[in-house]
Amino acid sequence: MVKFVYAFEEGNKEMKSELGGKGAGLAEMKKIGLPVPDGFTISTKACMNYYENNKKISEDMKEQIESYLSDLETKTGKTLGGKNPLLVSVRSGAVISMPGMMDTILNLGLNDETVEILAENSDPVFAFDAYRRLIQMFADVVLGIEKYKFDKIYQRFKEKNVVNLRKIVEEFKGVVLKETRSPFPQDAKEQMYQAINAVFESWNNHRAIVYRKINQIPDDLGTAVNIQEMVFGNTGERSGTGVAFTRNPSTGENGVYGEYLLNAQGEDVVAGIRTPKHISTLEESLPEVFKQFIDVTDVLEAHYKDMQDIEFTIENGKLFLLQTRTGKRTAQAAIRIAVDMVKEGVIDKTTAIMRVEPNQIHQLLHPTFSEESKGKAKALAEGLPASPGAASGKIYFDANRVKEAVLSGEKAILVRTETSPEDIEGMIHAEGILTSRGGMTSHAAVVARGMGKCCIAGCHDVVVSSDHTQMIIDDRTFVEGDEISLDGTAGIVYDGIIETADASLSEEFNTLMAWADEKRILRVRANADTVHDASIALKFGAEGIGLCRTEHMFFDPSRIMDMRRMILAEYKEDRLKALDKLMPYQQKDFYGLFKLMKNLPITIRLLDPPLHEFLPHTDEEISVLADMVKKPMGAIKERIKNLEEVNPMLGHRGCRLGITYPEIYEMQVKAIFNAVCDLQDEGMTIEPEIMIPLVGFTKELSLMKTLVIETAHKVLEERNHTCTFTVGTMIEVPRAALTADEIAKEAEFFSFGTNDLTQMTLGFSRDDSSKFIHEYVNHKVFDVDPFESVDQTGVGRLMEIAVNSGRSFKADMKMGICGEHGGEPNSIHFCHKIGLNYVSCSPYRIPIAKLAAAQAALK
Repeated sequence: MVKFVYAFEEGNKEMKSELGGKGAGLAEMKKIGLPVPDGFTISTKACMNYYENNKKISEDMKEQIESYLSDLETKTGKTLGGKNPLLVSVRSGAVISMPGMMDTILNLGLNDETVEILAENSDPVFAFDAYRRLIQMFADVVLGIEKYKFDKIYQRFKEKNVVNLRKIVEEFKGVVLKETRSPFPQDAKEQMYQAINAVFESWNNHRAIVYRKINQIPDDLGTAVNIQEMVFGNTGERSGTGVAFTRNPSTGENGVYGEYLLNAQGEDVVAGIRTPKHISTLEESLPEVFKQFIDVTDVLEAHYKDMQDIEFTIENGKLFLLQTRTGKRTAQAAIRIAVDMVKEGVIDKTTAIMRVEPNQIHQLLHPTFSEESKGKAKALAEGLPASPGAASGKIYFDANRVKEAVLSGEKAILVRTETSPEDIEGMIHAEGILTSRGGMTSHAAVVARGMGKCCIAGCHDVVVSSDHTQMIIDDRTFVEGDEISLDGTAGIVYDGIIETADASLSEEFNTLMAWADEKRILRVRANADTVHDASIALKFGAEGIGLCRTEHMFFDPSRIMDMRRMILAEYKEDRLKALDKLMPYQQKDFYGLFKLMKNLPITIRLLDPPLHEFLPHTDEEISVLADMVKKPMGAIKERIKNLEEVNPMLGHRGCRLGITYPEIYEMQVKAIFNAVCDLQDEGMTIEPEIMIPLVGFTKELSLMKTLVIETAHKVLEERNHTCTFTVGTMIEVPRAALTADEIAKEAEFFSFGTNDLTQMTLGFSRDDSSKFIHEYVNHKVFDVDPFESVDQTGVGRLMEIAVNSGRSFKADMKMGICGEHGGEPNSIHFCHKIGLNYVSCSPYRIPIAKLAAAQAALK
């Protein structure tokens, strides 16, 4: 018989895949002697069995659940639904943490009879408060009744200053009867089985699916279900509940960082229903519990050797632990914690490198608000700095409206009283998040930090209207569409849009990057076409330029008209005249790049896009061009029409242009080598790498290589210089990948242009596929957009063929990648695996690529 259920005593931290993160953490804490309420875990395997069994709990599973429930009743001396009632929590627990995305039910086992027993044995207020919480949570999670229907009833009683919990419970039960036409279930075991089903079902609720998609978590892991004896933080002022981190999850500072509420249950803290107190004030309220808790945090961090996220409850002065897991953290915190733990001797450099998620680093590399611009801006309110960063945009109060606004091109700020898991899509699309309630461990704060989103929580100066159509700060009303800015690092809300400044990188960041450099094998270059881009690349540690797109130099307003004149020329002589005007621009650009990069390698791709991309589209632009070239508008329009192609990405571009109009490539090569000579005159040595695009046949490369060599030698002879240079090609046409051994006879290096290689291999237009590609992801045709991460089975197979066959002719042939995939961690791991020499990516992704390359080498 398959084992589906485990007592906490049977598990450990290594059983995460079966017990889920929460179950494995509870088992491990039990194992090392920490105070954990008794319970058992229904495994992730059981969840998948539930789905395979047409969403039914099998008899085998039910038999095991009954057996472990009986054991729990024996341990506690209580009975579920009995005279000495056992109350339990039913909580989800995924293998990979998904905070707030799945469901939990507390106080399960209460009914009309057991609540009276609890009231008699403890306190009626506590007992009926627990019962009304159970009804509302059960109705929401299991029965699908919207929470606001219960909130309205509770709010009505609060406004009358008469919170009669017995009457509230009766009205709550009335809502259940009205909405479901069935009474609230009184059988405690029926409650438990319905709750287990609901937790299994929550694995595939909308918000969980969205969260898995953005975090690339597999759909076949399932969730565990944890059944645990309830401990109560809402029995009075010597009871409470809280969440804490062993280090600051925003900054990484070493010291316990958390919040708690007295006389409350866990949902009150996480949901942001009440704004909690800082954990340090617990020392005043309950000093012995505080000391014990601090000792526990030390034990857990030392045991796991990582920052822990801990949930706890205090019942009548006694501490209980309900969860420990590796804490979600910002990029800034992740780097600081990793580096500090190496310095403290807790972990080694390899562990530190592996512990930081490469894509997280992106958060650190983008601009923040400058001090000067903040000084000029009007501060509106101050809240808790829940997740650092800077965000500006228009206010929206509804998550769906945020998504709509962003998809239509706007920048949006999500403003809520407090967020809930249902807001996940709005949080994904928002620039930043502002809540008027909640603390540093509320849902908004935890999820925002995990996403790297700027967030201010618990901003009490902000009053959000009950219908979520406006917010009021002091005497000013803000409505949807008004603009604000959030400084998540300081927790300050500003009026209007604020200018940004370049990000500054910490000493810990530089330390981690230095460690990554020691470990990685892949070199990391930048895709850069201008001195500005190249200077940013150097700042982030680029080891050369892997792709300089020469066409981007022509789009400058001061040059585009000469480019258009060249394209419109009917005769070669006129084309040459236009090219003579363009050459000084190109030479100046290459001179600037070469001088900045010094002796670092630079790969220059000759003109690639089809010519029609440079031509005007509007009548106004065409009229200006017609006046300049002294031709009628009709003739210009006719020429534009003639250059248009049905499928330009497969059309007259790349080396095909060079073969048809060799004078274009000749001009570019002259510009390159004149710039080389100018810098040689200044004492520099430059060794350019000339790359021919869109080669599919060896003869294409042979023709273009001959043109490059002859033109280069002519310039060098005229200027009495010598220069070492190489001529290679992009592998972006599938035929080139399949015949790489032949192409290697002419090419001195390969660079994979995976954007084009992907669209030609898959038959997907990268410009149009966005209209349907999300449906392919939804239907599991593939797990991730192949234009974001290399399709390793198809496109990757072509790359492997090209690497192996190319090196069968030239064993030491240099090979790299220069498509957008060059900065994507999974693609970088693949590039390492197949033996590329370097990856090339946008300047802001260079640190990401370096860390991913180090992790690939270590794995």
